[in-house]
Amino acid sequence: MRKAYTVVQVVGAVLLLVGAMLQITRWELSPYIYTVGAVMFAYVQLVSRYEGQNLIVRRLRRQQVLGAVLLVFAGVLMFVTRHNEWVLCLSAAAVLQLYTAFRIPSELEKEK
Repeated sequence: MRKAYTVVQVVGAVLLLVGAMLQITRWELSPYIYTVGAVMFAYVQLVSRYEGQNLIVRRLRRQQVLGAVLLVFAGVLMFVTRHNEWVLCLSAAAVLQLYTAFRIPSELEKEK
């Protein structure tokens, strides 16, 4: 099951990236590609849980979930707005995702 989640997350990340790049060209299908990728990526992050007691990792997981929600919200903004407001939301999500991607493994290593 863990391997399936990894595949879904990687495919979602690729679709997310392709959709964001194609949105620059204003192609009609790019918001759909981005949103499907964002939902796939966010789903994996929402279903993966941390069962430990480390408060730092719990806080980082909440930040990671917030970043996933912001990724999906950026997809919604692609449909709703005519300008590039979605880029601000995507930027905030990217910062949260990048930060937690490095900090969570570091904290888990400290925990061991």
